[in-house]
Amino acid sequence: MHKGAYYKEKLSADKLLRCYEIAPRRIKQYLDVEIQFVISNLHVRDMVLELGCGYGRVMKAVSRFVSRIVGNDVSRESLEFARSHMEGCRNYDVFLMDASQMSFRSCVFDVVFCVQNGISAFGVNKKRLIAESVRVTKNNGVILFSSYSSKIWEARLEWFRKQSLFGLVGEIDEEKTCDGTIVCKDGFRATTVSSDQFVELFGEFGLNASVIEVDESSVFCKVIKKK
Repeated sequence: MHKGAYYKEKLSADKLLRCYEIAPRRIKQYLDVEIQFVISNLHVRDMVLELGCGYGRVMKAVSRFVSRIVGNDVSRESLEFARSHMEGCRNYDVFLMDASQMSFRSCVFDVVFCVQNGISAFGVNKKRLIAESVRVTKNNGVILFSSYSSKIWEARLEWFRKQSLFGLVGEIDEEKTCDGTIVCKDGFRATTVSSDQFVELFGEFGLNASVIEVDESSVFCKVIKKK
């Protein structure tokens, strides 16, 4: 199954929430630290976009630190769940939209971010995803993408095994799962993007990428969009 379709049809809304509820302690730490790193790059007046916002897990945490937070996702079910999850928050919007083909105007957002390995998990063309991210970011705005560090491989694999046990993803193909790639027998593949790949991808758009490893769990790519 195509990864985008997987999150749209099989792993959305309450099922996606369940994935985070059953996460091992080390993964919960990783998820929290990712959010804190994003927040550290924000300002109170920022208009911010999250690519692949799901049910609003990250949006809700970020919303207190910015002027407005906008999210998009390909799952209508997840976005409906997000409206419930974000109840009480008055500075957000969500849109049913493919992050690699956005309908936003150019140069709208102060910060665009895509966490938890979305660049791989979305299953879209990476260059097109980055091109769209660059397009909708203001000049001198910030673009943040993250993938997994190789140092969290064992905890990440444990997490996917638990998801499989709970029927949230397919059975893990242990023979094909290795070197940062998790393969399920139903066709789902979870890959990563390395530091060098991030630098190369953004370099194709004439942008310099800074790569920061956070908490020995996330590899963050940070780009300032220059005119």
